[in-house]
Amino acid sequence: MSDPLNPTPETPETPGPAGTDADALREASFERQRRLRQEPRFPGGPAADPAGSHHERRIRSFQPRRSRVTAGQEDALQRLWPLWGLDIDGRGVLDLPALFDGLPVILEIGFGMGEATALMAADDPATGILAVDVHTPGQGNLLGLAERAGLSNIRVANGDAIILLREMLEPASLDGLRVYFPDPWPKKRHHKRRLIQPEFLDLVARRLKPGAVIHCATDWEPYAEQMLEVLTAHPLFENTHADGGYAPRPAFRPLTRFEGQGLDKGHVVRDVLFRRL
Repeated sequence: MSDPLNPTPETPETPGPAGTDADALREASFERQRRLRQEPRFPGGPAADPAGSHHERRIRSFQPRRSRVTAGQEDALQRLWPLWGLDIDGRGVLDLPALFDGLPVILEIGFGMGEATALMAADDPATGILAVDVHTPGQGNLLGLAERAGLSNIRVANGDAIILLREMLEPASLDGLRVYFPDPWPKKRHHKRRLIQPEFLDLVARRLKPGAVIHCATDWEPYAEQMLEVLTAHPLFENTHADGGYAPRPAFRPLTRFEGQGLDKGHVVRDVLFRRL
């Protein structure tokens, strides 16, 4: 039997109705790409497409990045993901008290390579950090950092934070939210992709406990202005800074290498902290 994806000259295909062969080839190619997207790069590790059938047509604030994974990161993913990792598949509500042994939990969206996350977890072992990202090398790096530092208060989540917030967390289950240096989407036509929007805050407000703090930081001034504007306008949040503007960098937020590079270039870093009413 001939392979429809690799027909040989010696075995010509039987002609069919116009468009039939091309449609079959496109369908076979689509199915093959779909299977590839769903295959994990590391058996037992984070899934390539954790939400699967929950996929929805929605403007996203992130782009999956599949850069090179080092041997150490791969080792951490294969050994530690079954212990400290979870896929955001939208198929069930997480039991955060069981997941973090009763610790209060802060959600961190976008942790890069995880250095700041590991430092904050080490400085505050009485608080659990649910760290979400789609960057496979960063996931492996954070798992390795947690193991080497003996940290038990970090869990690494793989996938879309919107699906996590909307479908996998109980109301009033979070003690805080951190969004540090999200993609600023600087072009005007891409501003709709920015994470900090009124609709996002509506969703976050339902998952935060009263008194919980949402903490954003960025070195992109126009995005900082948007963050401050939409948070100030939201009826369920109040600015923790007395004058209603930006806050000084809290001592608990480490100065990261990425931030240091920005400061060296003359960037101004803004911190925005608002409390859930």
